[in-house]
Amino acid sequence: MRQSTRRHLHNQTISSRLKTLEKNYESLVQAGKRNDAKLALAAVSSALDKAAKTGVIHQGKADRKKSRLAIHLAKIKA
Repeated sequence: MRQSTRRHLHNQTISSRLKTLEKNYESLVQAGKRNDAKLALAAVSSALDKAAKTGVIHQGKADRKKSRLAIHLAKIKA
């Protein structure tokens, strides 16, 4: 197997996991579950940072997504 193919498959799995974590977080935000959403945001932020560190996504994209997700959490009434 070519190295580029192997890396592509690895990057796809990480990207898929990121999307799943984001969807779970968004569903918690929509449901208004602030405490659970806060924990989910920490998990998403960590995964985004790791993906950016390994080059799956750009660092700026990770920062932008974390910022926008945090804004969604701040809009939930306590």
